[in-house]
Amino acid sequence: MLKSLEITNVALIGKASLQFAPGLNVLSGETGAGKSVILDSIDFVLGAKADRSMIRSGEDHCLVRAEFAARDERVEALLSELDIEPEETLILSRRLSADGRSALKINGVTVTAAMLRRLTALLVDVHGQSEHFYLLKESNQLRLLDEVAGAPVREEKQALEGLLAKRKDILTAREKLGGDEGTRERRLDVLKFQIEEIENAALKEGEEEELLAFRERVRHAERILEGLTAARQALSEDGGAADALRLAARSLSQIARFGDEYAALAERLENAAAEVEDVAGGAEDAADALDIDEREAERAEARLDELKALKRKYGGSVKEMTAFLEAAKREYDLLSDSDEQFARLTAQLEETEDAVYAVCMRLDEARKKAAEGFCARVEEELGSLNMRAPRFEIAFRRFTREDAPHATREGLGGVTFLFSANAGEPLKELGKIISGGEMSRFMLAVKAQLSSVDRIGTYIFDEIDAGIGGRTARTVAEKFCRIARHVQIVAVSHLAQIASFADREFVIEKEETDGRTFTRIREAEGDARIEEIARLIGGDQGEAARRHAEELLQTASAYKNSLS
Repeated sequence: MLKSLEITNVALIGKASLQFAPGLNVLSGETGAGKSVILDSIDFVLGAKADRSMIRSGEDHCLVRAEFAARDERVEALLSELDIEPEETLILSRRLSADGRSALKINGVTVTAAMLRRLTALLVDVHGQSEHFYLLKESNQLRLLDEVAGAPVREEKQALEGLLAKRKDILTAREKLGGDEGTRERRLDVLKFQIEEIENAALKEGEEEELLAFRERVRHAERILEGLTAARQALSEDGGAADALRLAARSLSQIARFGDEYAALAERLENAAAEVEDVAGGAEDAADALDIDEREAERAEARLDELKALKRKYGGSVKEMTAFLEAAKREYDLLSDSDEQFARLTAQLEETEDAVYAVCMRLDEARKKAAEGFCARVEEELGSLNMRAPRFEIAFRRFTREDAPHATREGLGGVTFLFSANAGEPLKELGKIISGGEMSRFMLAVKAQLSSVDRIGTYIFDEIDAGIGGRTARTVAEKFCRIARHVQIVAVSHLAQIASFADREFVIEKEETDGRTFTRIREAEGDARIEEIARLIGGDQGEAARRHAEELLQTASAYKNSLS
């Protein structure tokens, strides 16, 4: 239920605050006073497309804030999905700046317009003279019919969901077996090739690193040889490092008798000289061994290319390729012995799809049974709304057993709402109805039947009473009153009969202050309400109009009391 609405800088509204009642709320006022601006503001905060032209002239932004009382499991589930803490009061706010930037929040948490619309679709149903979007979608028509049908449809849909989950599991298991016989054979050939290719490669951990190091030595062999030769010469040729170390060792040996530490230094130099000579020998051996066979280099390059191709196909390392090999072997073993399993799963699939079809047939019958009574009740409502020969039918699309694999959680087939307002006229889809007045009354008749089962908390009607009057206007007012016992209504109306039934009435007026025009909103109570209803009766606010307004209010009060 919509508790309050705060509007700042929208069109002619500078600042306004409305506190709504739980039942029927009526917005009335002169044409052009700004009633549609209030509904536009509600649409805006519900997530409708924003237009900077709605910002009041001379201001840099507009802001709309709405508070809802929404303790509903669907709302709480969605809020949890969006990581928003559910609270007793749900606060929606939307700000639009003149530069086009927009800020949308749910309970202070910034959200996208799509996220906001997902939530508000559970809170408010908006109906105008030509914008009856909800029921124009066949998916919503089906959802509405299921609400009317109640428990029988819910039970069949629960059974259907279980069967569809089972079917999905069977298909997954069968897919792991490779599909039909021809598909499995082709898959086996692929697996056999992959297994043999990896096994024949005789992969070894660290082999690629060794080959890469070898390739580097081949590419830089000349430079390596030069380095080894230079090192050997510096260490072991006459006058080299070894000779220098031995000369130093002999010099220290001559003074060794003067202290043990000198003898120790001499010994260390002898050891160093020996080590240097060993290094020089190692460099010479390495240089001798550097003679590289061209055929060996070619084999190394070929092996590296082979490893690169294997990595590209089976994984970036020996470990990954080994894991791929083991998985391929397991799948090969499974497919090699899968004919019996595949046949068993196929039989289970057929059996499950038979059950799916049976449930869809029962679901269809439950819907048809509900549709028959629902259509009759809506036609009766339309008759009371001054439609002399209304016809409303729900067409069901046929389906067969062959359609079972395409079943969804909603079943098979689908529905289309068909309507004709006049005798002799053919039934048409709702979207092809031309008259906005006819559509408005149709929607009111439907809502009169749905208010006790619909889980939406607020209905908004934009001049749904356009083009009616007299007895029909009184009937519309009574239907609003009955609907408002279950669902909150916010309605724009020009009819005194409807305004007199309001639980709370707001008067929208234009006034000029300091050379600027403003829209002012006030709650009509007491004498002010009598004056507004008298104005709606015919503009004359004389004594006769006032008495008529008082009579309308008394009649409305008596009718509402009769419903208690």
